[in-house]
Amino acid sequence: MFGVYITHPQVRIDPTVPVPRWGLSELGTARATDTAGGDWVRRIGRFLSSDETKAEETAAILAAGRKVEILARSGENDRSATGFLLPDAFEAAADWFFAHPTESFRGWERAADAQARIVSAVSGVLDAHNPEVPIVFVGHGGVGTLLKCHLAGVPIARHDQPAGGGNLFAFSLADRCLACDWTPMEQWRGWMA
Repeated sequence: MFGVYITHPQVRIDPTVPVPRWGLSELGTARATDTAGGDWVRRIGRFLSSDETKAEETAAILAAGRKVEILARSGENDRSATGFLLPDAFEAAADWFFAHPTESFRGWERAADAQARIVSAVSGVLDAHNPEVPIVFVGHGGVGTLLKCHLAGVPIARHDQPAGGGNLFAFSLADRCLACDWTPMEQWRGWMA
């Protein structure tokens, strides 16, 4: 069976609201709704989400009334030290974050620490999870990339999702090996095994 890590799609950016409380935009909501209609989504037996609003909203749409569990310690890398950054400044900061995983960018959580945190959170769930039951984790691009690097057995680097979010990668629950690269969530057709 498969596990899937999905990043929330497009959000309503509001510099006056803390980033973890941003919600989905109309486009993000539409993409999540489109994805929720997929056959593979109906086969999911367990949904988990970070406690950030945009991830919770995505998970609720995908689960379509099924239970969504909040997974502690699975939020995005902590960037609160700098607050909101304009897009160009954010992209430069993200480049630095991934290029210097054992250092902090102006007070951000270090990439190595964020990776240890997300790997521990996901592994803790999977260690007690029935591998015959497909599972979805809904989260964020930064920590998702760090988890993907771990599952692929490669060093931390900016193996990023396409811009805008709303992408996924799948992995085997049997051996926790990466099974597909970032794919737009509404385009993935599922796992056949």
